[in-house]
Amino acid sequence: MTPEELSLAISACLKDAIAAGDIALSASAVPDEVRVERPKNREHGDWATNIALQLAKQAGTNPREFASVLSARLKEIDGVSTVDIAGHGFLNITVDAATAGALAKVIVEAGAQYGTNSALAGHTVNMEFVSANPTGPLHIGHTRWAALGDSIARVLRASGADVTAEYYINDAGSQMNTFANSVYSRLHGLPVPEGGYPGQYIAELGHEVLTAHPDIRELTEVAALPVIRAAAYEAQMKDIKATLAAFGVHFDVFFSEQELHDAGAIESAVARLREQGHVFDDGGAVWLRTTDFGDDKDRVMIRANGEPTYFAADAAYYLSKKDRGFTEKIYLLGADHHGYINRLKAIAAAAGDDPEKNIEVLIGQLVSVNGAKLSKRAGNIIELKDLIDWLGKDAVRYSLARFPADSPLTLDPELLKKHSNENPVFYVQYAHARSRGAARNAVAAGVDRSAFDASELDHATENELLSYLGSYPSVVAKAAELREPHRVARHLEIIAGAYHRWYDACRIAPMGDEPVTDTNRTRLWLNDATSQVLANGLDLLGVSAPERM
Repeated sequence: MTPEELSLAISACLKDAIAAGDIALSASAVPDEVRVERPKNREHGDWATNIALQLAKQAGTNPREFASVLSARLKEIDGVSTVDIAGHGFLNITVDAATAGALAKVIVEAGAQYGTNSALAGHTVNMEFVSANPTGPLHIGHTRWAALGDSIARVLRASGADVTAEYYINDAGSQMNTFANSVYSRLHGLPVPEGGYPGQYIAELGHEVLTAHPDIRELTEVAALPVIRAAAYEAQMKDIKATLAAFGVHFDVFFSEQELHDAGAIESAVARLREQGHVFDDGGAVWLRTTDFGDDKDRVMIRANGEPTYFAADAAYYLSKKDRGFTEKIYLLGADHHGYINRLKAIAAAAGDDPEKNIEVLIGQLVSVNGAKLSKRAGNIIELKDLIDWLGKDAVRYSLARFPADSPLTLDPELLKKHSNENPVFYVQYAHARSRGAARNAVAAGVDRSAFDASELDHATENELLSYLGSYPSVVAKAAELREPHRVARHLEIIAGAYHRWYDACRIAPMGDEPVTDTNRTRLWLNDATSQVLANGLDLLGVSAPERM
């Protein structure tokens, strides 16, 4: 019995008690799913709920009396062994071994689908993250949202949401001209202009431009710069996409800001927002009255010289997402972008959306890595590809995923390189590899999954492991709801610990010449169920589940 199944069963018992007149409460007051959680002391049972404390006052009774009525009905549920009332009205529930053990078979048969749920079914989400300027390589400043953004997208999809991961390419504006001028200078053996990009990668891009356009040096500067800009941009985006792929990060859409300008979307956005009554003219400039929606000042969309601002592009981009059918837009921004929150929400409100429902802005704090070296290519940054080469994709991604985005984070390379239980990613991956090794050894000893007797899984460590495996779907759902994939990482570590304790206490394969029994076969099911949950969870974090270590 999973926590979800028990929750639904408690709701059903409550409604039955109300219908029978045993509890004076409206059926509408009963939640569809009652919260159940693990008791702090496992001797108090497998699961606990405080629903009696929540609803007793509405029912005109005290929590213990409410709990007593509910307890009598819960005891009649198939698979429930005992129900005890504790404290002021907590219900502690113990399920019988056979009911708990049946979960192992359910997990194995569900396979990669175990843990998926429909909590966010019907949600259509556009999630924008990373969106680094295409004027240089991805660096440590992009790592957190690359890892967390991809993992958030994965947990959202696992919870039924229709998610489009999008990278907004800032390929319009003066920085692209500076980028092209920098490559042009290096191509001609000149120093990079003041304010330009000085990294060695600029010379490498120049070489790629020269390979694609051998006569580029023969052109005038005016003729050469557009060619250089396009070719260097293409080469840099190719490098960015390759780095993201190496990091296991997938984007469904790469959206060009320049194409937004070329399509007339800026002018269209201004006109649409003017029709909504939120645009006004002052001092020759065009403004959006964002103070009506909580912003600290109104924002210029078109300058007096006729040039659009970045804010105007932000508004046009938001409207593009709205027009493409995304009812929910999630923006993942860096620690220095707090000021963007109110203005983005103001854009949503001005566009006729609900800024509390249709847009969400997440801010991620900075990441540092002890002992990391500046890139030889870029000179003044720590490149993401160097971190991957140094520490490995799995170590970096898992380490970033196991902490909330809003907490500053310093990674310890010495810890991440350790093959010991101190290293969280090794601890979880080793549990998976160990379970696969145990399965291979069991099969070699003649154990298969031809039989399953859930009542055989009655050891204390089996009860503990099954309870954590059963909690996994609700952890995934909560991680999606709160945009917190670290909940999955931390739960995998709990499962890994429970698995290691079970492995040490209960043999899967028989010893010596002992015959293979249904206990061995059933334990193989539990072993493989653990493998499956660990693999599923690691996949949500973009981390591999090794067969051997």
